[in-house]
Amino acid sequence: MRSGRPMPTLTVSGEERLTLERWARRPKTAQALARRAEVVLGAAAGQSNSALAAQLRWTTQTVGRWRARFLERRLDGLLDEPRPGAPRTIGDADVERVLTLTLETAPRDATHWSTRAMAQRAGLSQSAVSRIWRAFALAPHRVEHFQLSKDPLFIEKVRDIVGLYLAPPERALVLCVDEKSQIQALDRTQPMLPLRPGQAERRTHDYARHGTTSLFAALDVQSGKVIGELHRRHRAVEFRRFLDTIDAAVPPELDVHLILDNYATHKTPAIRRWLVRRPRFHVHFTPTSASWINLVERWFAALTEKQLRRGAHRSTRELEAAIRTYLAISNEQPKPFVWTKSADQILATLARFVTRISDSGH
Repeated sequence: MRSGRPMPTLTVSGEERLTLERWARRPKTAQALARRAEVVLGAAAGQSNSALAAQLRWTTQTVGRWRARFLERRLDGLLDEPRPGAPRTIGDADVERVLTLTLETAPRDATHWSTRAMAQRAGLSQSAVSRIWRAFALAPHRVEHFQLSKDPLFIEKVRDIVGLYLAPPERALVLCVDEKSQIQALDRTQPMLPLRPGQAERRTHDYARHGTTSLFAALDVQSGKVIGELHRRHRAVEFRRFLDTIDAAVPPELDVHLILDNYATHKTPAIRRWLVRRPRFHVHFTPTSASWINLVERWFAALTEKQLRRGAHRSTRELEAAIRTYLAISNEQPKPFVWTKSADQILATLARFVTRISDSGH
């Protein structure tokens, strides 16, 4: 009776055993690697290939192959080898050339590169350029705007205003105040075509002007309600009237903290005298070129997006009626804007940004 070819003795060192047991038992180990480790551990314990095949529901040939791989290359033999595939057609030199051209040059006929222009310049396909740009998060067609404040008291003002947002004082109201000036009453020269299945709303590119108005608004940081008032002109006189409106709307037992920008109408002698006569009003000016810190700007953005941008108004009165309607609806179920970043986080982000642009060579 033939007994078959004798199997070579398989032994494992202590260190190899610990690794194999870890692979076999660790939940995050790939299942295939875990079963290969079980083959080697079982073989080291004296189990035959047929017994291991029955236990693992593999063929004896598969068990024998992994046993032989371990004897030949030890632990490395149980790991998957790199799968064969087509060789790279784009080398590191090609990638470096595309990146250098993108970051350090511009085409002769444009301010920035397109995939088609870069492909022609670098001698690659358009899809190859697109893949390289995606891999390095490059988007030459996009541009973002920024404005760094030059206010010498920038840090102090940021800490002051963010402190009001995150920890409002007791028995006081924090109001973000600003004006959205010169809102135009625009009407299209031809009737708009309404939205239909498969067709977006259509409108003419030209329009007729029917006057302007200015919205004075004060956003209550805690409740999200807005005190609003419309005026045809935008002067210190109108701003003082709006302050009178705020004074009448806020209960007299509460202090009022006003967050304002540095517009000239907020600092005239008449406004200063008005504030001196009302000591419960406290003014906090935003840093110059830092309108992003005034939360009422976020409310203005919502007004523009939801009501003004696609609206058609045949008169200033019609425009003002639409704004008053939006103001009333907004105050029915107000939703406050929640400020989440501390002053230290904001200043740290700005510091990193300044460092990055200072090191960019521009």
